[in-house]
Amino acid sequence: MIAHVIGVVVEKFNGSLIVDVHGVGYEIAVATGDYDKVALDQEAKFYTHHHIREQSQELFGFSSLAAKKLFEMLITVQGVGPKAALSILSLGDAEAVRNAIANSDSAFVQKASGVGKKTAERVVVDLSDKVGSPTHYGRKDEPVQTELNTSDEALEALMALGYTLADATKALEGIDPALPTGRRVTEALKR
Repeated sequence: MIAHVIGVVVEKFNGSLIVDVHGVGYEIAVATGDYDKVALDQEAKFYTHHHIREQSQELFGFSSLAAKKLFEMLITVQGVGPKAALSILSLGDAEAVRNAIANSDSAFVQKASGVGKKTAERVVVDLSDKVGSPTHYGRKDEPVQTELNTSDEALEALMALGYTLADATKALEGIDPALPTGRRVTEALKR
């Protein structure tokens, strides 16, 4: 299994990138946001999902571990394949998509290319309790939280250990963010 790829982006085309890793080019399909952010001849890191089917193998890449975990949740939903999941993640950053699912906003999910009304409803029904609590969604008096703190190494470490985004966030609540990452992870694991 290929967990991540770090290399220089040498080509961009049709929503895919070719990342050169020491002379080997990996073709990686990415969400629109990641595609737009990365520049040619720039070094980049992508967490990857290696999807193997009878007829093909594909790599799907994500700039954050949270996006990869959300993608892996999406493809467990009946009728949602990797391309539809990537299309859903292209609607916004990972936290905006997670928040829409947590709020059972099937209309938001339905905006994704190739996702119909029934599939969108199935996504929110199957995943709304698995993606964590919604943030201040749709309230006019408070700003909507639209980004996950991807610089939080403790959160990423807990998710790498198999915690869901919701469980990892909950486990880190009340733990001083100024503590070293290892100590925060240890404290979270004790809970």
